[in-house]
Amino acid sequence: MNPAAHDERHFLSGDTVRDVVIGLSDGLTVPFALAAGLSGAVSNTHLVVLAGLAEIAAGSLAMGLGGYLAARGDAEHYTSELKREQSEIITHTRDEEEEIYEIFRQYGVTRQESEPVLLALKRDPKAWVDFMMRFELGLDEPDPRRAVISAATIAFSYVAGGLVPLMPYIVLSYATEALQLSVLITLLALAVFGGVKGRLLGTHWLRSAAQTVLVGGLAAAAAYGLAKLFSTV
Repeated sequence: MNPAAHDERHFLSGDTVRDVVIGLSDGLTVPFALAAGLSGAVSNTHLVVLAGLAEIAAGSLAMGLGGYLAARGDAEHYTSELKREQSEIITHTRDEEEEIYEIFRQYGVTRQESEPVLLALKRDPKAWVDFMMRFELGLDEPDPRRAVISAATIAFSYVAGGLVPLMPYIVLSYATEALQLSVLITLLALAVFGGVKGRLLGTHWLRSAAQTVLVGGLAAAAAYGLAKLFSTV
């Protein structure tokens, strides 16, 4: 009888999750803090909505551009290191061989045990370079579409998050009433978001939810308090 298959489940979409987390966390907290701050200074929700939509538009573009440039930077760094490794296995062959021995030594593999692997890698220069990129430098080849996908993911996540605290101001007329409802639904959204993030990233969901709510709540409270303070000066 064949043994039961071992079902390993690993979460492999770390980059996408990171982008969603970046976009949603900022989208939920920054417009929330802005709307709360304006509620301490004005009573008309129309002004809050206009300012909130303008901030969401500008924030999503800025965040998306930041994600694009970061991903492009990672791709350019990988390409630069790849060219260097391709050159070094030719011009500094002995040094590169010693680096392979050192890599295996860190895993408890002796020099003699490493030699067959080294000989196999030397027969395939591309595999040798790929091995060095991953195990010496800790770099994986990035997806060529990564920059565009990252920018779009962060931007849309920011918009989705930013509309949550703004919805009460769209449907209600008075800023104080809208603020109360915005606080309720935004803190709830932050709690759900934090809990889901914790489950996806393998941390305790309750602690992650509490931390996310605390950060968002403090940002909004600070903005509201400053607006109240300046409006009375």
